[in-house]
Amino acid sequence: MTGLLTGIGVGPGDPDLITLKALKRLQAADLICYPAPEDGDSLAREIAAPHIPEGRAEYAIRMPMVTSRFPAAQVYDAASLHIGAALDAGQNVVVLCEGDPFFYGSFMHLHTRLQGRAEVEVLPAIPGMVGCWNALDTPFTWGDDVMTVLMATLPEDDLVSHMSRADALVIMKTGRNLPTVRRALAATGRLDDA
Repeated sequence: MTGLLTGIGVGPGDPDLITLKALKRLQAADLICYPAPEDGDSLAREIAAPHIPEGRAEYAIRMPMVTSRFPAAQVYDAASLHIGAALDAGQNVVVLCEGDPFFYGSFMHLHTRLQGRAEVEVLPAIPGMVGCWNALDTPFTWGDDVMTVLMATLPEDDLVSHMSRADALVIMKTGRNLPTVRRALAATGRLDDA
């Protein structure tokens, strides 16, 4: 019999915003996995740290922070083999994901590779953008506003095109793309100082 694979969204950063169901699965897991940069700590693991039982096996999915499909696809292929072996051994595996697992979450890549091999459960969470506007204590959309979510990895011309039509705008994955995002925001009049 195979183990249970659970994708857990750890929310926008506050460990107290992890759901009760996610907490139960995390504390019952045999193996806890999480994406991490090639060097350094995992933000998802850092968020969940207060809830991780001592002595649990952990597996960091070391990911180059690049936008291309490869080597990311190869990393997920290798992680799927590691996680799949644990599932085949009957272990319950939890994969931590910043924000929500199915909202641009890294768990999507593992889900597509492991679904059908074992029972897979996805536990939703508060996306990071929701945490942001609540931290600012500011309503984000009003009435009939259309919210647009853009990936900062889009070409600058595409960013400008989408931004110019947006009522409410969320830009995700800015990181090293911040200069491009700032230029696009300035081009649409949404930023005064590019």
